[in-house]
Amino acid sequence: MNNRHLTVIMYHYVRDLKNSRYPNIKGLDVNLFKEQIKFLKKNYNVIRMEDVISASKGVGALPPHAALLTFDDGYIDHFTNVFPILKNNNLQGSFFAPVKAITEHKVLDVNKIHFILASTPKNKIYLLLNEIRNQLIEFQEEFNLNTFDYYFDKLAQTGRFDPAEIIFIKRLLQVELPVDLRLKITNNLFEKIVGVEEGAFSKELYMSIDQIKCMVNAGMHIGTHGYDHFWLGSLSKQKQEFEIERSIDFIKEVGGNVNEWTICYPYGSYNNDTIEIIKDKGCKLGLTTEVAIATIYSQMGDNVFKIPRLDTNDLPKEEVSIPNKWYN
Repeated sequence: MNNRHLTVIMYHYVRDLKNSRYPNIKGLDVNLFKEQIKFLKKNYNVIRMEDVISASKGVGALPPHAALLTFDDGYIDHFTNVFPILKNNNLQGSFFAPVKAITEHKVLDVNKIHFILASTPKNKIYLLLNEIRNQLIEFQEEFNLNTFDYYFDKLAQTGRFDPAEIIFIKRLLQVELPVDLRLKITNNLFEKIVGVEEGAFSKELYMSIDQIKCMVNAGMHIGTHGYDHFWLGSLSKQKQEFEIERSIDFIKEVGGNVNEWTICYPYGSYNNDTIEIIKDKGCKLGLTTEVAIATIYSQMGDNVFKIPRLDTNDLPKEEVSIPNKWYN
């Protein structure tokens, strides 16, 4: 019987945390990334995106303990830290960059929130909560808002890697509030707490087009990650089409393969409209944030657009570690 299991691993920030300007950002230290790569090479068969696409068509089988490396959000970390390590180990990474951040030098709202949190000491998180409370009071009448306590009770739930207070802040500013208000409050907090001009911050945070082209030329896979990094499942079908079309154009611009393009849904958000659009435009594979080992087989139907992933923190990060419960 052909092997069907695939461990898809998701990475975001990969940097020298201790010596960075934001040591509290939730990321993977580059030395631990090197160790995890050694662990993966010892215990898994790290394959290419093209291998997964072929297996989903029934052309060839996956090797035992197959693993795929994916990197979200187009951070400069991926070019300066990840790319050389992958090349030195003869491995491919699959990179998913939001277009607007790269081409217009904007900082994604999700990243503004990350750095607002990274700039707030853990023992001072109450100050950030108070600031958000004040912002909600200021805009309460204009946007017909509920109270701070209403939103906190609704959204403050402990996550896999975050305490309830952090989940509350992320969900409030990413999803819950009207989009115009989310932008206002996030920008206000970013200016007050981080205090760096957005264009300059963006150029420090994300890869450039030329850097992405360099990785494509070296055999890395580039997929789509939306234009604005919106929750696709919350958008109208027309707006989703815009997000996806602009992303496909970007793959073409950087020299990626638009005949076998893939998508990583921002925040893991998609719906039936998303599936319909990407099928119509020839997408070959879609990555979610569902936590599970993937099963890849021919005639997958729409399941090929619902591939689950593990977080880097789900797997050991030292070469000598023993594979854990996710080993498949």
